[in-house]
Amino acid sequence: MMVTREEVARALEQVKLPASGQSLTASGRLSDILVNGDKVMVAIAIDPTEAAAMEPVRAAAQSAIGGVPGVGQALVSLTADRPTGPPTGAMRPPPSTQPHVAPGRPTQPPSPKAATIPGVRHVIAVASGKGGVGKSTTACNLALALAANGQRVGILDADIYGPSLPKLFGLHGKPRVVSGRTLAPLEGYGVKVMSIGFMVEEETPMIWRGPMVMSAITQMLREVAWGELDVLVVDMPPGTGDAQLTMAQATPLAGAVIVSTPQDLALIDARRGVAMFRKTEVPILGIVENMSYFIAPDTGNRYDIFGHGGARKEAARLGVPFLGEVPLDMALRERSDSGRPIVATDPSSPHSLVYREVARQVWASLSGTGDVTIKPPPAIIIE
Repeated sequence: MMVTREEVARALEQVKLPASGQSLTASGRLSDILVNGDKVMVAIAIDPTEAAAMEPVRAAAQSAIGGVPGVGQALVSLTADRPTGPPTGAMRPPPSTQPHVAPGRPTQPPSPKAATIPGVRHVIAVASGKGGVGKSTTACNLALALAANGQRVGILDADIYGPSLPKLFGLHGKPRVVSGRTLAPLEGYGVKVMSIGFMVEEETPMIWRGPMVMSAITQMLREVAWGELDVLVVDMPPGTGDAQLTMAQATPLAGAVIVSTPQDLALIDARRGVAMFRKTEVPILGIVENMSYFIAPDTGNRYDIFGHGGARKEAARLGVPFLGEVPLDMALRERSDSGRPIVATDPSSPHSLVYREVARQVWASLSGTGDVTIKPPPAIIIE
């Protein structure tokens, strides 16, 4: 039986708000109702102070949608923006409760409204100020490099409009429901993976408004059986718009890695990314220069197609770590396109060693367990 938005809206008319007695559909709090086969997703907008009071409303809405004929799964979440700083006069936690900050990386702790994820020690974002700079490829190989270095790792594809991780990891199929609303992540090369791409057809356009996007990200972040993880890598949407800002505010991020190419146009957007995370009190773990240069496999000649060294100079100017240079390479592109990421399938390659070194620096910064002095990346030799 085909489920319609009108049927869902009628079911939600029976759900009343506790204070006013107004129906949920008439309250103006609902996002667009998304129907995908037998799955229905909707978000309820709230003020952060209403979270506890509105939880019964969320549960009632989910139950009401679940009673609509043809609905197999109902996903309802509460969404709220948090303030960018504490109210005037608010007290910060005492020093003993603040997270460790590695030397040279002063920052403020995340807002207490960004609740931690059970079992996950650190959540980090891999972000870019614009698309097309290789952010998802970097996120994929960084996650695999962290795992290769001995950490327990998961990765979340928060790029709702252009999910790439299913292809990069070569994964297919839908996550199974563990219990209630909780989904089990898929696993690729020893890394736990969750993406909206597992739940929609590859060619289905994601025509969603902001609240719906945040609802989906929140569910994939908090209603997934991640288990015990040292690091959860979040592949962020490109840009610095509302979805990215809300993600940075609502997620307990321990830090962010910014991906850029060397050219000035990309670096302008990288600056915006750094500024956004600083505004939301998220530490910058460093900048990666992707597509740094190209070595022709037939002649061995080096070409700085997008320029070279721009990200390193920008990192120095902004006072953030420079994590390394990843060259433009056909093998890296071919393996990514075929779902065989280079760190997992060619771990001894020079490119894998670059990602391993980036991962070492990121983990040292997160854990405070070692020297995070930047070492020169290994030379890339094409034979």
